[in-house]
Amino acid sequence: MTRREIREEIFKLLFTVEFHEEDEREEQLALFMEEEAEEEAEEIEELSEEELEEANKVAEEAAKDKAYIENKYNEVLSHLDEIDAKINAKVDKWKTTRMPKVDLTILRLAVYEIMFDEDIPEKVAINEAVELAKKYGTDKSGRFVNGALSKVVKDE
Repeated sequence: MTRREIREEIFKLLFTVEFHEEDEREEQLALFMEEEAEEEAEEIEELSEEELEEANKVAEEAAKDKAYIENKYNEVLSHLDEIDAKINAKVDKWKTTRMPKVDLTILRLAVYEIMFDEDIPEKVAINEAVELAKKYGTDKSGRFVNGALSKVVKDE
């Protein structure tokens, strides 16, 4: 998976947080990982022996990607109160409780990357968040996310 695809998967997982109780998060993560494993298994069934060797290499990379996704998901959740406080402090006229859930989830992921993930440059976090907003949000989501994250970056 590319980093963009990985980020998109993390976004999808984080989106489920808004619709499940805290004690269900582990189960949601397990269901997500199970679904990913089933997709991989279906693809492997159709391969020749030669293709199978290549698939094993791909499977190793996929395992690393899944571990990264799981770790980042858990890291974002562990900092959720701090992230939401930062968003609430910087976004005028909007509170996390009133924001569209897609925009909120994208902001949470990006703010985590800006505040806590030193491997991701701020500009990359913002750009990727805007792209997710354009893909999953409304026509105004890209601008909203960009503006909100610009305010967060000024503070960092």
